[in-house]
This record gives sequence, structure tokens and C-alpha cells, in this order.
Amino acid sequence: MTRYRDFHRRSIDAPAEFWRAEATRIHWETPFHTVLDASRPPFTRWFVGGRTNLCHNALDRHLATRGQQDALVSVSTETGIERRFTYAELYDEVNRMAAVMRSLGVARGERVLIYLPMIPEAVFAVLACARLGAIHSVVFGGFAAASLAARIDDAKPALIVTADAGARGGKVIDYTPLVDEALARAEHKTARVLLIDRQLAPERLSASYLVAYEPLREQYFNAHVPCEWLESNESSYVLYTSGTTGRPKGVQRDVGGYAVALAASMEYIFEGRAGDTMFTASDIGWVVGHSYIIYAPLIAGLTTVLYEGTPVRPDGGIWWRLVEQHKINLMFTSPTALRVLKKQDPALMKAADLSSLRALFLAGEPLDEPTAAWIQDALGKPVVDNYWQTETGWPIIAIQRGVEALPPKLGSPGVPVYGYNLAIRDAGSGERCGPGEKGVVTLGYPLPPGCMTTVWGDDKRFVDTYWSEMAGEPVYSTFDWGIQDDDGYVSILGRTDDVINVASHRFGTREIEEALSSHAAVAEVAVVGVADAVKGQVPLAFVVLRDAQAAAAPDDRSKLEAALLATVDRYLGAVGRPARVHFVAMLPKTRSGKLLRRAIAALAEGRDPGDLPTIEDPAALQILRSVLEGG
Repeated sequence: MTRYRDFHRRSIDAPAEFWRAEATRIHWETPFHTVLDASRPPFTRWFVGGRTNLCHNALDRHLATRGQQDALVSVSTETGIERRFTYAELYDEVNRMAAVMRSLGVARGERVLIYLPMIPEAVFAVLACARLGAIHSVVFGGFAAASLAARIDDAKPALIVTADAGARGGKVIDYTPLVDEALARAEHKTARVLLIDRQLAPERLSASYLVAYEPLREQYFNAHVPCEWLESNESSYVLYTSGTTGRPKGVQRDVGGYAVALAASMEYIFEGRAGDTMFTASDIGWVVGHSYIIYAPLIAGLTTVLYEGTPVRPDGGIWWRLVEQHKINLMFTSPTALRVLKKQDPALMKAADLSSLRALFLAGEPLDEPTAAWIQDALGKPVVDNYWQTETGWPIIAIQRGVEALPPKLGSPGVPVYGYNLAIRDAGSGERCGPGEKGVVTLGYPLPPGCMTTVWGDDKRFVDTYWSEMAGEPVYSTFDWGIQDDDGYVSILGRTDDVINVASHRFGTREIEEALSSHAAVAEVAVVGVADAVKGQVPLAFVVLRDAQAAAAPDDRSKLEAALLATVDRYLGAVGRPARVHFVAMLPKTRSGKLLRRAIAALAEGRDPGDLPTIEDPAALQILRSVLEGG
């Protein structure tokens, strides 16, 4: 581990020197005068004074050398449509989109909310924002109107870009009613909504704020929009992540630090080379999609594959056939997707020619050992787990094969990535834990380039949520439990807060509780995450009704459960829906009224809830047991 240890140590001991060298990977229109400004903890500024542009680094600078190379390959198994764009063609489409946005009033510093399915126009829109110096805020297309409205009110966009519909698993999801409802709910009134008409749902162009994209695209077909050169620390985007309260946090990202971090990660972590093809099976609504579908592959000169569909439609071999058809070199997905594929006919994987594939990368949730062992044996290629967060924008823990190909260890995503001063600390004292001791995974100040700079519009929330003084130094909490062994490998053991990972999607249990509480029949509710063999975790809801007789009969319980689940769908979308709603007479609480969530989760998973000396009424635990045993 000599090379890795020396490399990592240099990044921690001399961060300015280390990142000065890495900054040469991107184009700077104006050179920076200061690599690192850490004068105002916990806020950090990287490459101060330097001016650059993410779109220029992703497209313009490649035109002379790889203009005819494929930049984007879009595959939809929902519509059966495949579209390919060279770097030159993608450049043209982004300029058209930028010109359209500019004509609708989008300017430097304005926010643009992007609510689109996995279609090429989503990539055009993101890169057009970067070109204009606008701040994009992508909202996952599966989110419901209430969640969309909350993000509209927080980001206050000048423009919303959406489509008539998305599709998943053969089902068409009409987006325009969701946007209509969100705009009706939101206090901020967005002037324009740009509509990409896929002709999947009834056209709705009668609303005064709706503008059709295609006619404007034709009008600006030959447009060239110059890049806005942004100071490195200006904002590139805001991406909302769940928290322990119902109010989502807008993770704010910079420009220069993010570009440098992604460019370096493509070599050191993903071993991506210009001309390679990378398939990241995620969604642009999540940080993995921002970083490793759009920005990082294009900055590094790769071809990126954009996929609309599921891993099992038309059958469980579709992803492996994509690898063969497009000669994919790097693939990135989640453990949840692998657990789904594990259940498919193994002949489907064996039937595909996977000789082009060099490695499979995984992130989003802990990788369980049985799934890790299965995919390693079935694929016969390196399987590289990695751990990170929306907040960091790129991996915190991984085997950095481009630095040194350390042997993987089942159950661990690897060792701390260069730039991250990682420590496992005791949750009470803040002291560093010894090898094998459980503690909170923390990061020292300053965070490396590419990490969040603050919470959008709320510096105090950034400080209060993530940073505290431990042992006399500012420390960032990941809110994950972990242990580190004698060799430096870190294993993630779960959350310290009330955020759960559902198939790699993060949800605050409080968000789901607030949705359920909005139903008139609900008096109290507790939502906990419980282990699930496929999704990693699923939310389980326990509801106390205002009128206990409302769920006295089995038919009444079924109808009420369906109504409550439909309420969650309206607030959060189907991705936030609990696996079950259990009706109980009381919830276990402390004498001070705090819900004993960990005890509830333990009972739901069939574990001993442990000694609970502060519980107000022990009978609540027996009620829960009875309900769970009764199904």
C-alpha cells in the first residue's frame, strides 16, 4: 500500500500543492491566484480568482481532437428509440438549448429547474445552464407535486424545463399535471415552463406559461452562445437531498473545484481514458447522474450512455447486451440493481460478449457480501465499490486503482480517497476510534474540491447540520456509522440519523411522516427504515388513528392503507411509498415524548430492541410485536 499511502498523505499534508497539480486537467480562461482559501472555517474556496466553465470543459475544448467521436448515446427501452450525438453534434444541441433559454430570460446566476426523464434534452439543458452561467436544479422525474413545489419555492427558478411525460416499466407518467399542481402550490411564480413534447401524453400547451421547445429550437438552430466565464467559486448547481426534517436541503456546488475533482477521479478511481465508453445506470436527478452520466465522462473525453428503462425490461439481459452493443468499458450502478439482476437467468449474462468491459463500479448503499461475491464470480471483472454522498459530489472511500490496485475486501468499499482526511470518531467524545471500533465517519477541514460549498440560501444550516467541534477542530459528519480496520479499510454500518437508503434513493423518514400526517385520519405516525433483501432498506409506517374503529375490520384497514399510500405518492412520488402501513394503538416513546425509532426498527426486523429504561409505556412494544406478528 506504499504508493496509495504516500499519495493520500501528500493530499492531506500539502493540499494546495497537491490540487495545484490536478488543476491542470481542465481549461482555465483566467488562471487562479490562490489554490486554497481556508481562512473562514468551515467554508472553503478552491482555485480563487480562476475563471472557467463546465460546458466548455465538457464540450468546446474537445471539438478539435474528438469532434466526430460519440459523446452521448441515448437508449430508451421504454420507447425503443436510440439516439447518438458526436461531440460536435452535442455542442450544437447545447447551443440551441442555451439560445432558447436565453430568449426566455435565463441569464448568469438565474436558476433553472429541470424536471425531465432520461432523454438527451435533459443533458442539453444541464450543459446549456452551465454555458450560460445559470444554476441548474435537477429534480428527479418521479417526485410528486408537493416535493416539486418545495424545490420551486427554495430555488426560485426563472424557468422550468419539463416534458409531456416520462416512462418506466412500460407505464407512461404524465408530467404536466404534476408541474401544474406544483406551480399552483408554490408561492414562487415561475414565468415560463419550457416543454419537450415526446408525444407520450396529451399535449397541454394551452396554459399561458407553457412554451413548446421544438419551434424555438428551429428558430435558434444555427445559434452560437458564448460561454460565461465564471469565477471558480460561483455556483454551478443546487441539488436537493433529504434531511431529518421535512424541508429538503439544497446542496450548493461550485464550478472550478467540481471540474477538477471530477477530472482527477476519472483517472484515479475509474481509470477512464479519452475515447472510452461509460455506462452509468442511474438518473440525472441524483448526484451520480450529475457527476458520472454528464460531467465527468465528458470532461475526460469519454462517450457516456444515457439509459431510460429498467434493468429487467425487455428482460434481465438488457444491460449486458448494451455492454456488448456499445462496447462499454466502464459500468457504474447500485447494489440494488445487482440484487435484481442476481434473480435473473444467469444465461442472459453469459450470452453477451462482455470483453470490452474493464470494471464494474458500485455506489449508493452498502454492498452486501453475498451480492459482492456473486457479481465478482459471474462477471470475472474487477468490481469496485465506492462510498460517497450528494454532499461530496464524488467518492469518499474507494479502491483507487489508478493510484494503486489494492485488493478489495468484502463488506468494505475500500480506503479513504485522496483529499479526504477521514476519521472514525466516538459520537460522544469526538475522539478518534481505534481499529475495529464503531464510530461516526467524519471528514476533517478543509473538504477537498468538488464538495458542497454550503446549503443553498442558508449558510447557518450548513454549519449547524454538518459541522461541529470535535477534539478542538472543525469536523464534518457524514451521519454514517463505520469502522476502520488495521489496513485502513472502512466499512459503513448505517445511518446515525433518520435518513434511509431505499434502492440508493435517500429519504428522510420525517418527509414520509409529514406526508402521512397530512391525511385527516392520522393522529400520530412513525416511519423507520428496515432491511430489505433487494432494496437495502424500505420504509415501514406505524400509524395511530384519530378513530381506532376506522381500521377495525380487515377491509377497512386495507382501504385506509391504500389511501395513506396514495397520499405519500402525491407528496413524494412512488419512490417514497412505505412497504406497509401498520395500525397501532400507541407508539413507543420516552417519558419526554421522543419516538424510540431504533426500538421500532429493531422489532420490525425481528431483533431485540434492547434495554429501554426511558420508555414511557412498555406496553407499546408488545402492541407493536402483536401487530407485526399478525402481518
